[in-house]
Amino acid sequence: MSLPDPFAALAQARHSTPFDVLGLHPGTRGGWVVRIRAPWATDPRVWPESGAAVAMREVAEGVFEAEFAEAERPFAYRLCATDPTGRTVWWHDPYRFPPTLDEARIEAILEGVEVRQQEVLGAHPMEIEGVSGTRFAVWAPHAVAVSVVGSHNGWDPTLHPMRPRGATGVWELFLPEVGPGTLYKYHIATRPRGAHIKADPVGFQMELRPATASVVTAPPSFSWSDADWIAKRGPAREGSVPISIYEVHLGSWRRTGSQGWLGYRELAETLLPYVKELGFTHVELMPVMEHPLDESWGYQTVGYFAPTSRFGGADALRAFVDRAHALGLGVILDWVPAHFPTDAHGLGRFDGSALYEHPDPRRGFHPDWGTYVFDVSRLEVRSFLISSALYWMESFHADGLRVDAVASMLYLDYSREEGQWIPNERGGRENLDAVAFFRQLNDVVHESVPGALMIAEESTAWPAVSHGTDRGGLGFDQKWNMGWMNDTLEYFSADPLFRKGLHEKLTFGLTYAFSERFALPLSHDEVVHGKRSLIGRMPGDYEQQFAHLRLLYGWQWLQPGKKLLFMGGEFGQWTEWDVGRGLDWPLLDHPAHRGVQRWVQALNQLYLREPALHALDFRPEGFEWLQVDEREASVASWLRWTPEWKDFVLVVANFTPVDRPEWAVPAPFAGRYRCILDSDREMFGGGGRDPVGRVQTVDEPLHGRAQRLVLDLPGLSVRVFRRENEAAPVRTRRR
Repeated sequence: MSLPDPFAALAQARHSTPFDVLGLHPGTRGGWVVRIRAPWATDPRVWPESGAAVAMREVAEGVFEAEFAEAERPFAYRLCATDPTGRTVWWHDPYRFPPTLDEARIEAILEGVEVRQQEVLGAHPMEIEGVSGTRFAVWAPHAVAVSVVGSHNGWDPTLHPMRPRGATGVWELFLPEVGPGTLYKYHIATRPRGAHIKADPVGFQMELRPATASVVTAPPSFSWSDADWIAKRGPAREGSVPISIYEVHLGSWRRTGSQGWLGYRELAETLLPYVKELGFTHVELMPVMEHPLDESWGYQTVGYFAPTSRFGGADALRAFVDRAHALGLGVILDWVPAHFPTDAHGLGRFDGSALYEHPDPRRGFHPDWGTYVFDVSRLEVRSFLISSALYWMESFHADGLRVDAVASMLYLDYSREEGQWIPNERGGRENLDAVAFFRQLNDVVHESVPGALMIAEESTAWPAVSHGTDRGGLGFDQKWNMGWMNDTLEYFSADPLFRKGLHEKLTFGLTYAFSERFALPLSHDEVVHGKRSLIGRMPGDYEQQFAHLRLLYGWQWLQPGKKLLFMGGEFGQWTEWDVGRGLDWPLLDHPAHRGVQRWVQALNQLYLREPALHALDFRPEGFEWLQVDEREASVASWLRWTPEWKDFVLVVANFTPVDRPEWAVPAPFAGRYRCILDSDREMFGGGGRDPVGRVQTVDEPLHGRAQRLVLDLPGLSVRVFRRENEAAPVRTRRR
């Protein structure tokens, strides 16, 4: 048998079908032959399951074989040899085991309908024929050959070449006696003569940066205690329950210890009770998927199935989520399907070709971020991303995902000049493949994980982002209202002298507020890159800046839409957010900062307590202006209604530092009104001016109403009232 070329290919880690050469094969004159490649071995022998050991002879450099002329059928065996240190080493031959991957599931990946790709691909400890080991599998359709390299074989790419599964592009190999904790990567031989080493795209753990290897992990064994929470979280999707989100970057919330940050388990005992005490309903984690660069904040993901090891292992993250659910807090994870970094160990040019990214740089490379763009026209890539999304919700019990940079995926010309982008087949700028991907993603998530929230960070006027796919929408449950955020911050950053000219910045958002299911975000993006902190944007002297900030939060919480606030904003962090340092917690020793924190807590408590402030967040009948055009005074008042207009709260806000004595507000019903929240109270850092407890309507018409309330309204304040008399009659809302 002449095998110089196959042996040379094995020695160069470029043999495409190693099982044709290695392992147990029929002999040319009958019987069976065992052939191995072990260039490190001296005196290798084969020990059949029954029978005596047979010495192997070297047939090519580092290649040995032994004949079993009398054997009538395949048989199990072990190998032994002397290694370079003189030790006798025993091992099971990987090349005697059959393939184990389910052919139907491989085909499902290729067809884009496999939604748990990580169950097929990746590194999975298992037992085959009574032998423990790990099965490795990877998708690399353009590779010449693929090998598993790692701590188990000295990172030698010639020792463990993988088996191709026909023409599917999937490669697999069972490695006996390789178990959890093993570091590994894939050595991928590419055309014409190249090769590179990649981390596992569906690896469940990666080394802490700057190391980049994947890590074999044991199957999850965490014991969950949140069944009741999971069973009851469904109403969050309906929009009728309060959702108030505290956005946090785990590595810079609080810095401490030798590593400079708290771990998942420490955060479960510090961060989560803090968030609960402040009255938030959810905590949103900026990306905790593995990423190589701290300064990317997690948005340049390389491990789409691996929680970052910066804060501990996967079970520690599970414990964090379980603890949140025990406290009554939901957990939303930031997730990045739009792009990925160019790091050599990552997904880019994975098998020598543009595999995960679009091959044309006009679609496959993001000019602003210097990253690759996922090619969601590929069904296998859709399967990969949808599997990742489901994985975080099923394996980690996340209550939803905030999907990053949706707009960058929807538009082919996003951040590109003329000539830098390719129109779709209809000649337009819409990415039709991304539309199809988002619809499939959201349908799969909602079918597989009842109650899960899918929240889009989408900054344009793309229609029906948060409408059901059965009605032509993209299927998200919520969309960030970036227009509201931009208009609001422009208004609040302006000198009050000029606000009458900016009055539409306050009111315009209500003209489209119910076209989508909006969340109102004041996120991390608004307190970095020279934008200043939120309180740093507020005009006026020290006291006025705090009054402005309280008013800003009052405006946010008392408007229709779910709420999101980035960490540090709740107590008036002065400096911009810095990923390399913790928040300025000593500020809470100052009454003004402590007052802002109490104000956020009080807003959350009122928001949770009053159905009028959350039950109709997404419905136009839940909101009604009382005074919308008072631009000269920069005052606004409005009602928030419960379903069927059975109850309401009345809100009055003064957006200038000028006190408004005896300010008249049209009242929907006669009676006595009680102030249930006042931003000017001393406990919140206000001046305590003109405190008001109860006020009686006056039978004088105003703006078409038969009665009015007359209030002393302090400057830069917001007050909330409830009617104290008999319940308001059910009626059709005044148009």
